[in-house]
Amino acid sequence: MSAPIIIIVGRQSSQAKGVRAEAYASGQRYYRAVERAGGIPMMVPPMPELLDGRLIDLIDRVDGVLFHGGGDIDPRRYGDAATAEQLYGIVHEHDEVELTVMRAAIDHDLPVLGLCRGLQILNVALGGTLIQDIGKQDHWLQYHPVSLEPDCRLSLAFGTTRPQRCHSVHHQIIGTVGNGLRVVGHADDGTLEAVELESATWVVATQWHPEDTAHEDPEQQNVFDELVRQAVAARSRG
Repeated sequence: MSAPIIIIVGRQSSQAKGVRAEAYASGQRYYRAVERAGGIPMMVPPMPELLDGRLIDLIDRVDGVLFHGGGDIDPRRYGDAATAEQLYGIVHEHDEVELTVMRAAIDHDLPVLGLCRGLQILNVALGGTLIQDIGKQDHWLQYHPVSLEPDCRLSLAFGTTRPQRCHSVHHQIIGTVGNGLRVVGHADDGTLEAVELESATWVVATQWHPEDTAHEDPEQQNVFDELVRQAVAARSRG
């Protein structure tokens, strides 16, 4: 059996080097974590033009989806107005494509791993809301432990109910929890850090960034290993 294909929606980028004009890009850490797990990571460009059915057709031919970090989601996507001056990085195309891909992946019962913004995309896709700004003191470029529910999919994936070096880089958190999501993880200060979709075979998300330390921390790499294992199982189910 060939290695499972994990797609990752990219970003518009003005920072890419060695290319002419505008670029699509995303961070290598996600791709390398999937590759270490035995999967084949593939970037999908954030092009709403592909939402004419071509992108949904692609969902039928891949084995899992990873949603990574990035800028804020437009508050209008969850029925709110922009009230926080700290909002940044809002890109219509990113929101449109990721929300559509998330809903399609759930409809197809594909394994899904959402990280940071990816958790927020999952929540908004399921009708939830976000708190637009919590400040940056405690969860911006901070390492901290997270407590996970002992019976949840993420504690089984990480191999522990208390992953220690969880790297947070976020200024938003879930407000209203999306339909069908179960909260399964918190930081010591009570901040919501992990959710899973109970009706799905394996749709999970963390508010922190396991990819940042997965190359040196087997505990954090474990969640990418489990994503690939779940992708193999999903392929077997057909």
